[in-house]
Amino acid sequence: MNDLRRLASFIKPYWKQALIAPLLMVLEVAMDLLQPRLMQHIVDVGIPAKDLSIVLGTGLLMVTVALIGAVGGVGCTIFAVRAAVNYGTDLRSAMYRKVQTLSFGNLDKLGTGQLITRLTNDVIQVQDVVLIALRILVRTPLLVVGSLIMAVLTSPRLALLLIALMPVLIVILAVVVRRAYPLYARVQDRLDRLNTVIQENLAGVRVVKAFVRGDHENRRFGTANDELMTSSIRAMQLSAVVQPIMMLVLNFGVVAAIWFGGVAVIHETMTVGQVVAFVDYMRQTLFSLMMVSMLLMRISRAQASAVRIVEVLDSQPDIQDPPNAQPVFAPQGRVAFEGVTFGYDGGEPVLRDISFVAEPGQTVAILGATGSGKSSLVHLIPRFYDVGAGRITIDGVDVRNVSQSALRASIGIAFQESVLFSGAIADNIQQGKAGASEAEIVRAAQAAQAHDFIAALPDGYATELGQRGVNLSGGQKQRVAIARALVRQPAILILDDSTSAVDVETETRIQAELDRIMEGRTSFVVAQRISTVLNADKILVLDNGRLVAEGTHSELLESSPIYREIYESQLGNGVVAPQQETAHVSLQRH
Repeated sequence: MNDLRRLASFIKPYWKQALIAPLLMVLEVAMDLLQPRLMQHIVDVGIPAKDLSIVLGTGLLMVTVALIGAVGGVGCTIFAVRAAVNYGTDLRSAMYRKVQTLSFGNLDKLGTGQLITRLTNDVIQVQDVVLIALRILVRTPLLVVGSLIMAVLTSPRLALLLIALMPVLIVILAVVVRRAYPLYARVQDRLDRLNTVIQENLAGVRVVKAFVRGDHENRRFGTANDELMTSSIRAMQLSAVVQPIMMLVLNFGVVAAIWFGGVAVIHETMTVGQVVAFVDYMRQTLFSLMMVSMLLMRISRAQASAVRIVEVLDSQPDIQDPPNAQPVFAPQGRVAFEGVTFGYDGGEPVLRDISFVAEPGQTVAILGATGSGKSSLVHLIPRFYDVGAGRITIDGVDVRNVSQSALRASIGIAFQESVLFSGAIADNIQQGKAGASEAEIVRAAQAAQAHDFIAALPDGYATELGQRGVNLSGGQKQRVAIARALVRQPAILILDDSTSAVDVETETRIQAELDRIMEGRTSFVVAQRISTVLNADKILVLDNGRLVAEGTHSELLESSPIYREIYESQLGNGVVAPQQETAHVSLQRH
């Protein structure tokens, strides 16, 4: 239970509620322990004497005791709920903050579906155990010990029967604990898998519908759902089997107590009231032990969740700032790759011995077949991943010697996939620069050729976007993403194939604006279309992770067969297609 104990530290800010709740539960338990003795008094004194005043007086006292116990129970619940819910909220917040610090590599390993499960279901499991611990975990041991003591005081002889039954219950509890943990750990793993399938399906629902893959996705979901069902049934069966066995032991003990107690009453060595009180204490003791079994099941499930939560909290970002990292960085934009080799998670290199220099103010285009390493290359500049060998410098400073926040503050990036968030368009652009003014937002949108379509919307920049910007076209989303990168006015701009959904004419206008506003700044443009890179100061051609050619468009036409092949396959052996001619001519003028 080390992981659960570690997570207990999150209850410290709410120690007052966590202390008051058990104290109120002590009050409720004390009142519960009084009830059998009061009943004994009625049976042994009031009824034989036919004295209604004793019966009514003691009955009223029992009602008063019950009310006091109810006040303690309700008060305990109120304070326990406050402590547990605040605990869960803080734990979830700590996990969420931790996720924000993780690098791309950590997130690749954990996966979105797993993180969603851990932030929701796993936190709820642990939170519920905290709530139970402040109530039942306090009530049950007190009731077991208190009832056992009261049972011994009521009838030491019959108490031997109770003591004989307790080892049986303890053995059952031990078996339950031993078997419950792996079962619930498997349930959480299966829930991870199910959430992953759901998340992927909902994110790609348009692809599923477009390619009529509904049946395939239904089967995929069905398999994950059935696996969760099978694991859940096994775990729940254990719980379902335990309870009847515990009830059997409880009922056997009650019957035995009544039998031996009845014999003692006949022989006048016990009173009827003693038997009634003893049976009540026995039922409280055994029922409390039965509750312990259910509590241990919940703790086992919470422990399985705690392991997964601690795994996230203990995750160390793959990318770390050195102790002497530069806290402030204002580069001119000279970027140099020096013998860079890189592979994901230490695997097969996707980039091999890459060396080149981008001078301030240059536009560097990166071209190559799918899987050649274009996106991987530009993701190394803001240090989303660390190089395996070699180094990357900006203005002569190794990017690993600059704090990540300072480094990335000087870089604007529009990713290959234009991820937008629900909320206003202005808010999405402002994510590139916190506190950006309305004028800055509009200028960035104008540069990205997004202003016209945004202004034409009913609410303009206040237009609310649906999830992932679903109410915008692909090209519109890309332009908003470019505006988000430009509003930062970065020293280095990275466009990772971020105009692939934009028409050639709009792309030309975007490029013209970039040439203007990025003057004196460095730009990296990953592209699939040759028309995008014709006017670049430097074109890098990647093939299978290697830099096979470098130069301007005219230089590469002469020296690089791969570049020439790409050019001719798209533009046709030097004859520019009519649709592309405008872009070609316009770009050559800049």
